[in-house]
Amino acid sequence: MSRKERDHLGELELPDDAYYGIQTLRAYQNFPVSGLRGPPELVRAYVMLKKAAAMANMGLGELDVTKGGAIVEAADQVLSGEHTDAFIVDVYQAGAGTSFNMNVNEVLANLALESLGRPKGDYQYLSPNDHVNMAQSTNDTYPTAAHMAIIDHSDRLSLVLVELAEALRSKSEEFRSVHKSGRTHLMDAVPVTLGQEFGAYAAAIGRAENRIKQRQHDLLELPIGGTATGTGANGHPRYREAVIAALSELCGREFRPAHDSFEALQSRAQMMAYSSALKELAVELIRIANDLRLLGSGPTTGLAEIEMPAVQPGSSIMPGKVNPVLAECLDMICFQVVGNDTAVMLAGQAGQMELNVMAPLMAHNVLTSQSLLINFLPVFVQKCVKGMRADEGRCRSYVERNPILATLLSKKIGYLKAADLADESMRTGRPIPELAVEKGLLTSEEARELFDPRAMTAVRFKKGHQ
Repeated sequence: MSRKERDHLGELELPDDAYYGIQTLRAYQNFPVSGLRGPPELVRAYVMLKKAAAMANMGLGELDVTKGGAIVEAADQVLSGEHTDAFIVDVYQAGAGTSFNMNVNEVLANLALESLGRPKGDYQYLSPNDHVNMAQSTNDTYPTAAHMAIIDHSDRLSLVLVELAEALRSKSEEFRSVHKSGRTHLMDAVPVTLGQEFGAYAAAIGRAENRIKQRQHDLLELPIGGTATGTGANGHPRYREAVIAALSELCGREFRPAHDSFEALQSRAQMMAYSSALKELAVELIRIANDLRLLGSGPTTGLAEIEMPAVQPGSSIMPGKVNPVLAECLDMICFQVVGNDTAVMLAGQAGQMELNVMAPLMAHNVLTSQSLLINFLPVFVQKCVKGMRADEGRCRSYVERNPILATLLSKKIGYLKAADLADESMRTGRPIPELAVEKGLLTSEEARELFDPRAMTAVRFKKGHQ
């Protein structure tokens, strides 16, 4: 069974059971690119926006309540999880997201027609363009739905990041008495504790999460109501106010209208800034993952100061080998996030005149980056961070042999003499405290006090904001 639909380009035949329509089918045929469809978060946000638009237009007396009610009912069906297979447009599609917008419009129109006892495709009675898309354009609805989807998704990412930071802080407490050599330039430096290192990792994740929250807040400003170019053409004068109020109530958010409706269509700076926050998080995660790989390297020829849980064999040829596979996977995920952000940046600068038509790529990349992090970071916490153990003996042995302990003598004997002492320690392999006592620079008691691990790693300034 099939039906025919017509647009201004001509006529096409569709399966009779398809809720999408002719414009969706054209896009499906024109863009067989990736096989990836619109992210479910974006579908949900777009449908929620269409529901709010119908409510606003009915409230303003612009949309017949019978047709508007049917559109709201259709939206509720999709929001409940039904008909997800009707959204078939590839993520790489016509600019601005017109194809995706029409996919949503047609699905809701045909579901509404069905509920009213009308055949699918009876657009003379209830139209995807005239009724579902009333007072809207792809140009203001797509970025609005993208903002909404990213915000909802971002809440889940924040929970994951809080869990990661808490796990790192727990390790910081567990390792607070594990004294070890610090390293700068990958070379020996004055001592720290393993707990201090892990506390810094936790702080970095907390700071990155705060940046994401700040930029999430910027996304609450919505372009909706500007329609095609920012003037609000074809919309009721109070439509923008009404649809944002409806959205805020439906979503439990404090959405607000764009400060400048023209800028809101021209520029995708808010999405770029949010994507950049994800990139900044990814860079921190790469740094931390690589530190963990170094700290766990060995077991006999590396640093081997920590031991990460063995979750799978590490080699097809070397028996018994175990690799830091979870940290390696985290690196790869974060490299992809950085790459996604580069594409978002390029899309952001590609806007021209009254519109940036690259929003579909931007939304897809941001939501993909968030999904990668949301999916994997809990695994990384449970299977890697929580199971890490410190090799206290290895850490202690490195501190005892560290020639840079001569730094602690430089206030007493000066930088150059301390450097000579460090050179002698490296040349002879004798520890700095032993040489300092032998040369009469310190008494045995003074050496014990100065080179006590707790004293060497004590923080010498007031903690908090400096």
